Amino acid sequence: MKRAFLFPGQGAQYSGMGRDLHDHSQAVRELFDSASEATAMDLRRLLFEGTEEELKSTDKTQIAITLASLAAATVLAERGVQADGCAGFSLGEYGALVRAGVLAAEDVFGVVRRRGDCMERASRELERRYGGVAGMAAIVGLSFQQVRETLQEHGFERVFPAIWNSPVQTAIGGAGEEFERAQSILKEAGARRVIPLKVSAPFHTPLMDSARAEFEGYLETVRFAEPVAPVYSNVSGARISTGDEARRLCVQQVVSPVVWVDEQRSVVADGYDELLEVGPGTVLGGLWKAFAKVESGIMIECRPAGTIDDIDAVAAES
Repeated sequence: MKRAFLFPGQGAQYSGMGRDLHDHSQAVRELFDSASEATAMDLRRLLFEGTEEELKSTDKTQIAITLASLAAATVLAERGVQADGCAGFSLGEYGALVRAGVLAAEDVFGVVRRRGDCMERASRELERRYGGVAGMAAIVGLSFQQVRETLQEHGFERVFPAIWNSPVQTAIGGAGEEFERAQSILKEAGARRVIPLKVSAPFHTPLMDSARAEFEGYLETVRFAEPVAPVYSNVSGARISTGDEARRLCVQQVVSPVVWVDEQRSVVADGYDELLEVGPGTVLGGLWKAFAKVESGIMIECRPAGTIDDIDAVAAES
């Protein structure tokens, strides 16, 4: 059995996530302690009692999801379930880098806090500059190429394709009136649905360039080790070879589209036969189903592994 852990990104959060893991594991309680100390935040209160609006704020969401995901990975390890390779969706790439040995657990919470702070400041500046809301929306029913070509044809300067979620779904990121108008135009171009995402910034677009520059300087102070297990990049879709490459790609990821479909293809090509969604929610399981429906010959599914019940079910079969 060759197993990959897939770590979810922003939008998977919900109030109460991780509580069952915390209550069942001393190691998870210690992880909460160290993460709270590293971020100077009461993370038990944030994860267990935070409101939807509070958890949507980028500077809080990134810490919360990373903690809930690493808590799930910790309990999986306690149950004897280990990963042969890792990938993460957007923010989830940081959980993957920890499990692959590239980032230390004691460093990652400071990293994602700085990343979230940089992105939150950049997003609020966009709103002040252009008016309206800065954010993201999922465009269902159009390919990544169709979305990109439609935006280019209409001359949008502040709306970009941001995440290649599946062969028939692309997330866009934008700011101001253009962001609202682009959603209407993409509907006219054939999108079946346009779904606002629970995020507060246009991630993975050139609009985040000020965040990229600030974050790049910070990452120069963080140690990136050589991977001890396969880990895959959102930017290239391919395996990351070195710690230096991982650092460079973390910077690029702030302003570059997430090519999740290419990343899934890399996972398939490398022969994994069990996929676990390690963290809150089931977003990645849904995206995997959409991917497998289009790609031929894919028989494996992505199973949830973010709660005690999910993890116990996985462990019982391992």
